[in-house]
Amino acid sequence: MPHILIVEDEAAIADTLLYALQAEGFAATWLTLAGEALERLQREAFDLVILDVGLPDISGFEACKRLRRFSEVPVIFLTARNAEIDRVVGLEIGADDYVVKPFSPREVAARVKVILKRVAPREAAPMQSGGSFEVDGERMRIAYRGQPLSLTRHEFRLLQTLLGQPERVFSREQLLDALGVSSEAGYERNIDSHIKSLRAKLRQVAADAEPIQTHRGLGYSYAPGQS
Repeated sequence: MPHILIVEDEAAIADTLLYALQAEGFAATWLTLAGEALERLQREAFDLVILDVGLPDISGFEACKRLRRFSEVPVIFLTARNAEIDRVVGLEIGADDYVVKPFSPREVAARVKVILKRVAPREAAPMQSGGSFEVDGERMRIAYRGQPLSLTRHEFRLLQTLLGQPERVFSREQLLDALGVSSEAGYERNIDSHIKSLRAKLRQVAADAEPIQTHRGLGYSYAPGQS
């Protein structure tokens, strides 16, 4: 039974989420403070975190940054704001989805299902070698020129997608789909942020190489000859 952690300081909202999640067969735990939640997450494994942005002790954004230092557990943000910059910032720091209040608890439960299905362990994939990269799909690891890369879950999926079809130009919408994020949500800019981070990590291994190519107005591709 998947275990969901709700971090929300408004009891009425938390109660509706608890009811909706439990009705869908999830186990759910409710905490009101981000600091308490971070301590709990270091001691106990949860399958997903529903995290309010406006918490009284630490903002949800800051809490997610701290969480990403030790865990890649999926995160859904809850917020009363709907500005595009908030959505972009939320996903750039490692969130998987973003729900604006007021919301339908059933919709949140449905989004939880989608994310858990997306991050569920897949059938073991063999080690694949291609040029300067080695992809271990089973362990979700990629090595570049023999050196393991420290990648977030989103970065791994993006690089795996690009490496899977060398020279193919993927649009931002197609790369969002590889992450399991709807292109209708308006998160295309986050692809640019993830690509920038990937390039920085690749340059730490080979400063003179440029395996990820930008195609202005179109998207990105993997160029084996540049790796």
